[in-house]
Amino acid sequence: MTYPNVSLHIAGAWTDGADGDTLPVLNPASGDTLGTCAVATQADLDRALAAAARGFDAWRRVSAFERGKILRKAADLLRQRVEAIARIMTLEQGKPLVEARMETLAGADVIDWFAAEGQRAYGRIIPARADGVVQMVLRQPVGPVAAFTPWNFPINQAVRKVSAALCTGCSVILKGPEDTPASCAELVRAFLDAGVPGDVLSLVYGDPAAISGYLIPHPVIAKMSFTGSTPVGKELAALAGRHMKRATMELGGHAPALVFADADVEQAIAVLSANKFRNAGQVCVAPTRFLVHEAVYDRFRDGFVAFAESRRVGDGLDPETTMGPLIHARRLEAMEALCADALARGAKLRTGGHRLGNRGNFFAPTVLCNVPTEARIMNEEPFGPVALIQRFSDDEAAYTEANRLPYGLAAYAYTRSVTRAAEVAARVRSGMIGINHHGLALPETPFGGVGDSGYGSEGGSEAIEAYLTTKFVSQASVGE
Repeated sequence: MTYPNVSLHIAGAWTDGADGDTLPVLNPASGDTLGTCAVATQADLDRALAAAARGFDAWRRVSAFERGKILRKAADLLRQRVEAIARIMTLEQGKPLVEARMETLAGADVIDWFAAEGQRAYGRIIPARADGVVQMVLRQPVGPVAAFTPWNFPINQAVRKVSAALCTGCSVILKGPEDTPASCAELVRAFLDAGVPGDVLSLVYGDPAAISGYLIPHPVIAKMSFTGSTPVGKELAALAGRHMKRATMELGGHAPALVFADADVEQAIAVLSANKFRNAGQVCVAPTRFLVHEAVYDRFRDGFVAFAESRRVGDGLDPETTMGPLIHARRLEAMEALCADALARGAKLRTGGHRLGNRGNFFAPTVLCNVPTEARIMNEEPFGPVALIQRFSDDEAAYTEANRLPYGLAAYAYTRSVTRAAEVAARVRSGMIGINHHGLALPETPFGGVGDSGYGSEGGSEAIEAYLTTKFVSQASVGE
């Protein structure tokens, strides 16, 4: 199949931007232009806002049961279209085709979860103190939502925001990723083809700062949800706060992985290395700082290096590929700069540390050891295929390093001790912790961070809370 030129979706129609402007979409494996992505103007945003207002007024009146039926149909459509969507995703994002299939199918599971969860958004009756009084708590949709989603998981991130909004009765304007617009558009198409009204779900692309700066303060928008970097997230959260808009923020991380002396080292290597290099390390919950007890340090390091060197880096459409390219040349430059800084400060390079070839955005799976704390990569989220393996001699030092940074999205630990596992859960400051396995990002489990990694949840029963208002109604009987 050929790659589609990607349009906006506004008020029930797929359309070009009002000015006809487009952005090129590049294949990160080759640098070739795949197609174009339409750019929204302020006039387009105004039309999307008007549609969202109309859509919310109608969609909120559709029963949760009927909304759930429509969402489940959208999930079925994603599953039916998985091969076509996965190929599009690999072309524009670069991840191996098997990972693109898994993301698409996982997106369908997310929709199914929210379809059912929206039907369980119950209110309650509070026993009254006086006869003839009924005290009710109603759960109502907050209103039109502006959702901003990134390129690294163009379906997985968007589907959480859109599903949570739709299942609770909200309308949505989705600002999709310009680097990976087509797979995100296919997600929107599945919702629309399943029966979501055109006014209820709009999709726009364009200048991220201009779009967020216009949508978030607008009176129509009641809530925003953002996934992206911490610096940008702080700016958008401040903007939402100035206008008293609800916000869910899923921001950057720098996940520590603690491997204790009593760990199953082979299991730790197998799980942590696979998750480090998944999607070329472009994963917000990817383990990054590997804190390994000196008793098992050499075994872990050598096993991890062996896994890194076994990766087959190449075009995601090649069935032999196990790691694809970075999304664009800027990520290549960032990896080179972070590695050079670490090496200049005394870090030891065990494998990788360089780009591969001169075509496409390929970077070798990299392992750095003994990285000084002051190195940039020990403090800035690398968001790439670079693992930092550090040695510790006592548990207290591991906890201190794990909690040193202001991030708190994900963390991991490996130990056979039930007591130590409980201590990890209590002491490591993070929104999510996987102990002796990965176990994160399932539809039914909370997904979110603390500190500079944001606030709110995009998974589990907690995810719909930000899309609902709580209204207390106290009613006394007054005769017949």
